[in-house]
Amino acid sequence: MTTTVRRLLASTLLIPLLTLGGLVSPAAADQGAQGSQGAQGAQGDQGAQGDQGSGSRHGRSPADDPNADIKDRLAAIPGVTITEEKPTTTGHRYFIATYTQPVDHNRPWLGTFQQRFTLLHRGYDHPTVFYTSGYNVGTNPSRTEPTRLVDGNQVSIEYRFFTPSRPAPADWSKAGIRQGAADSHRLVTALKRIYQQEWLSTGASKGGMSSTYYRRFYPDDVAGTIAYVAPNNTDVNDYAAYSEFFRTVGTPECRARLNAAQRELLVRRDRLEARYVADNQAAGSTFNTLGTPDRAYEAGVLDVIWGFWQYSLASDCAKVPVAATATDDELYAWFDAQAGITGNSDQSLAKYTAYYYQAATELGAPFFDVSHLNGVLHYDYKETYAVRSFVPKEIPTTFNRNAMPDIDRWVKREGERIMYVYGGNDPWGAKPFHLGRGSEDSYVYTVPGGNHGSNIGQLPAAQSAEATAKVQEWAGLGQPDAARSLAASPRSIPEFGPLDVEGRRLEQERRPL
Repeated sequence: MTTTVRRLLASTLLIPLLTLGGLVSPAAADQGAQGSQGAQGAQGDQGAQGDQGSGSRHGRSPADDPNADIKDRLAAIPGVTITEEKPTTTGHRYFIATYTQPVDHNRPWLGTFQQRFTLLHRGYDHPTVFYTSGYNVGTNPSRTEPTRLVDGNQVSIEYRFFTPSRPAPADWSKAGIRQGAADSHRLVTALKRIYQQEWLSTGASKGGMSSTYYRRFYPDDVAGTIAYVAPNNTDVNDYAAYSEFFRTVGTPECRARLNAAQRELLVRRDRLEARYVADNQAAGSTFNTLGTPDRAYEAGVLDVIWGFWQYSLASDCAKVPVAATATDDELYAWFDAQAGITGNSDQSLAKYTAYYYQAATELGAPFFDVSHLNGVLHYDYKETYAVRSFVPKEIPTTFNRNAMPDIDRWVKREGERIMYVYGGNDPWGAKPFHLGRGSEDSYVYTVPGGNHGSNIGQLPAAQSAEATAKVQEWAGLGQPDAARSLAASPRSIPEFGPLDVEGRRLEQERRPL
């Protein structure tokens, strides 16, 4: 049975439920949100509706006028407020805006908040790529790899509950993956009035996960998804998978050198932690979330080997301090480079509260063997490293063990037109998404020796050409045979330029995931 047939059957079964009020339809959610905007969204919507009324006197809204300027069209979308237009050096137009979203898509009448997004405009006749990092949105002109490959427009959304896209007061139970997917659905649906060519979705790391979740709940919103370095923590064999990764990644010499340097950070704790405390005091750091500087220091040390493989290459092993001969300065500088001296302070963690909350309630998080640290740890490793430890105590969490297995089953049974790209030496790739018998026109690629910044351009040449052609096909720019034929002439792809440099910088920012 094809995915399309399954969807038709599912739709047939859902109709009675919608009739009985058992589910909230997207249209009903949209109407509820627009009817309950209140003070937060009133100003933006009034401006949009005013533009819409002006256009309607001539028979159509500016949003639907293909000859109108993009700024006028964007402003005419109900719920959109343009806050800034920034110049580019590439001929694109770039806007920062907000969109009025329900706090709860299942009960849209309960209130709204303003969700930030950006638009990189290439042209109405170009495909559009919908991007999320899963975190805050960048506010300088940039584009992702898929956007460059299809020479497209790019809409980038800030994930809900990352400031400033956080409802006030914050009801953290509304920070889950289904609400986030509904945010994406409403924004994409609204902007399809302007961009009517094919849409793709993409993201890396947490953004790659979020792109997958979006497709699970709204599988037909986009023509294809390119998800980079996206872990799949189903809570089934996670410990074994991550432990095996650290037992086998790189060379035995590199692994031994890393383990010894990590242990030495704890052996010399009396001297190095004193410096850590002093530096955090100077920075104004507090440690209410993790409890004490001692616990925060230990949590940071637990992260150094993970951080090394996430952001470095095997060739960087030569730069790891030799435990037996390294000075305190050398060890401390390496610790700072891998984990960040202030990285576990309240001030640093606050930026990622939404991530840690999601990980503690739905996404899950890795555990792995640290037996080489026996005798030098002050705390129970699984308690210190648990993501719940990084969520402020006043925010309650309950883990939903069904959330990730549901996504995993959907990818294997019904996922279609999804591409996963992993790095061979990236620890997050130890628990990747796997395709199943029901996965259609979907692919998994791995960059040999790649880290958490792996992408299509880093794949072996034949695989890179194949993946590029497939992305272009999904975007409506090529034929199916072209993606299967490596001899096919590639379409013209814009040169790597300033937009891509900024896009790469955003993807390489150090984040928890």
